[in-house]
Amino acid sequence: MMTPQRQRILLSHRSTPALKPHVRLQYDKVRQAWALLSPEKVFWPDDVSLDILRLCDGTHSVTQILEELSMQYDAPIEEITADVETFLQDWSDRSLVAL
Repeated sequence: MMTPQRQRILLSHRSTPALKPHVRLQYDKVRQAWALLSPEKVFWPDDVSLDILRLCDGTHSVTQILEELSMQYDAPIEEITADVETFLQDWSDRSLVAL
């Protein structure tokens, strides 16, 4: 019997990433750090990852996320695009972010 494989959704610049319904950001007062909570898993994003995740609200397109981060970090979009796209695709592949 074959197990059906989950189809990989690919990122595009028109994608409007959002945290999946079973995922939430929460501040941990004990560790004084933000955590991304998912059933049976906890992720501790660094500051840059947290800034990206906060923009994953289902209203910002990837292009808008890149523009916002470019202004926030005073970095050319061309220099941050590959890293942001890789991050979003990876978190989508982990079923944490919907594209």
